[in-house]
Amino acid sequence: MNPSRPEPAPVLHAGERPQAADGANTPPREPDLDETEPSTNRIVQLVGQFWAWLFLLVLVIFFSLTGKGFFDLFNFQALGANQSIMLIMALGQTFVIIAGGIDLSTGFVMGLASVGAALAMSRLGNGAPLALVVPVGVAAALVAGLPAGLVNGVLIARLRVPPFIGTLGMYGIARGVGFILSGGQPVSIQVNGLGQVGNGYLLYYFPGAGLSLFNPPSGLQGTQLRQVVGILPHPLTLSIVLVVACWFLLARTRFGQHTYAIGGNAEAALRAGIPVRSHTTRIYVLSALLAAIAGLLYSARFTNGAANAGDPLLLDSIAAVVIGGASLFGGAGTIFGTVIGALIIGVIQNGLVILAINPFWQFVAVGIVIILAVLVDQAKARVVR
Repeated sequence: MNPSRPEPAPVLHAGERPQAADGANTPPREPDLDETEPSTNRIVQLVGQFWAWLFLLVLVIFFSLTGKGFFDLFNFQALGANQSIMLIMALGQTFVIIAGGIDLSTGFVMGLASVGAALAMSRLGNGAPLALVVPVGVAAALVAGLPAGLVNGVLIARLRVPPFIGTLGMYGIARGVGFILSGGQPVSIQVNGLGQVGNGYLLYYFPGAGLSLFNPPSGLQGTQLRQVVGILPHPLTLSIVLVVACWFLLARTRFGQHTYAIGGNAEAALRAGIPVRSHTTRIYVLSALLAAIAGLLYSARFTNGAANAGDPLLLDSIAAVVIGGASLFGGAGTIFGTVIGALIIGVIQNGLVILAINPFWQFVAVGIVIILAVLVDQAKARVVR
């Protein structure tokens, strides 16, 4: 035998395992760590994508089992109507955060718009027709709110002021102007029928008479009126319309594509030909527009305008966007995610009230959810890297 010639490899039969040089069986190969990472990453991505939906489902099930009257059509409609103002503010905040910014002025822009609308509508007097009162209120709210968004956009996009500082300055300006115009007190609106616009329903159902639009069936009296079921409160209907419009704008138009591009990498977006400065200005104007609509809705629901009406809703609107999956670093987020975030906050607040728990625990619960959302966002970011 030629010692320099390599020995032929042994032939393996079915069921046999390869042997090492000393004749021992070679142990089976352990799965490589790199082979297990993709499956782990997919699990983390799925959890990060759907955790808010699952958390909302868990909250609904929990409060339905523990809270009397929670799982009820009336309660769900009231919850949606109560969250509508905050949700509308959060829709504008969604565009801003996706673009990599922040808008701290929306709370007092909303309050300023409510004061402007209240002053304009109250001047028309008690006998003015709603067909005139409502358009005047809309115009006044827009006149009061839109300039704030334009100034924010110019400061941030043209003058390079950091969004936190620029919108914080507008926060103070809108707050001061609102209190100056209102004299530091809520502005009451004495117009017949305005409360029905803000608190009525799109549809009314009465057994035996069917559905009627905008008003209960005519001719009902006494106990019959108590049997009427309202469906879709006007604030909830308005918020649904705005959600669909904002979803289409963000997900199906060039405006939305540019918003994501700027939030992902503003320098790359500029080199790709996107007008970053003008688009950023439009985003802040859009945020102010939605805050003004929220202020108008507040005036219609409560028949008054208050400069500080949106102050407690500011952080909730930002929290709804973050809980819904938007990244504070920009480039990620959805409208429906913001809706889920707003619903989570609303369900927590509503459920704790039904359970007769100290209302201050609402702040603790929402704060915990915000921290959880940020941790999930960071986990997703590490997976992507």
